[in-house]
Amino acid sequence: MTDHGVRVAWARDAEALAELQLTAWAERLDAPHALPEASEVAAAWRRSLAAPGDARLRVLVALEGDRPVGYAVVGPDPDPDASPARDAQLAELAVAPTCRRRGHGSRLLHACADTWRADGFTHASAWVESTDDARRALLTAAGWAPDGAHRALADDGGTEVTQVRLHTALD
Repeated sequence: MTDHGVRVAWARDAEALAELQLTAWAERLDAPHALPEASEVAAAWRRSLAAPGDARLRVLVALEGDRPVGYAVVGPDPDPDASPARDAQLAELAVAPTCRRRGHGSRLLHACADTWRADGFTHASAWVESTDDARRALLTAAGWAPDGAHRALADDGGTEVTQVRLHTALD
């Protein structure tokens, strides 16, 4: 039986995080896009893990044994209608495609909620692409719901993505 858990990311996780992030990005992009080099993404992870800028910004990793197979990025909600003292945001959540349906996403969400509560947050939100049924299903199964907010984002190539915001209370 493989040991599964969640912990705070360490700088030595940078390469694994880069691989997970690039896989998630490639999976979500409909049109062909040039992705950054893995070494550049790993260097960015190392920098951000070494100096997050806000003690409440954290990266949590889901593990199989000692191997990171998923991650979540959490911190204060930067949205203009949010309170940085009370509102948290799930900025990103990804699990390796070969490791899905093993409870890693749920374990990450529970660890996020525990982390937010420890930091004094009372509410959390996450922006989800409107076509990402799997991510929306994971969050709604955990008690999250749409709050009515939506936005359209465009990348450098002009491809537009519509997102909806989900939220949950951290009681």
